[in-house]
Amino acid sequence: MAKPVEASGKPEIESIARNKRARHDYHILETFEAGLVLQGTEVKSLREGKANISDAYGIVKDGEAFLLNLHISPYERGGYSNHEPGRTRKLLLHRKEIRRLIGAVERQGLTLIPLELYFKNGVAKVALALGKGKKLHDKRDTERTRDAEREMARAVRSR
Repeated sequence: MAKPVEASGKPEIESIARNKRARHDYHILETFEAGLVLQGTEVKSLREGKANISDAYGIVKDGEAFLLNLHISPYERGGYSNHEPGRTRKLLLHRKEIRRLIGAVERQGLTLIPLELYFKNGVAKVALALGKGKKLHDKRDTERTRDAEREMARAVRSR
């Protein structure tokens, strides 16, 4: 069976959950795309859009990457084979990417944050970012520049 692809040849992406606070709380330095090791009822629950990644974060342990605190609600019609909602899920990344993450997380003190959870060609993926925590004054500066850009856009539109 052929995978669904748009007419332009680009992969079809269906968003499930977004972490809106990530860009507010962290300076995003680099992004990655990773697959997730999931159970059957987790995939069905994701297709219904029942996931929360706002508290999730990534770790690298023993040469493998994991996603913690990703909450996928139990599948309503799952029965005895239902999954545990907050379990640790393994991330599927290339070895070279994992080595880069180890260096960034352990040596540089950066945080691995999930930005978005989505289906790409029917496969569950997560967009991860290496981020450095923002201080309070950095958050204020970001908000100030965003407001200024919004005002400039309004002024240009009104002309």
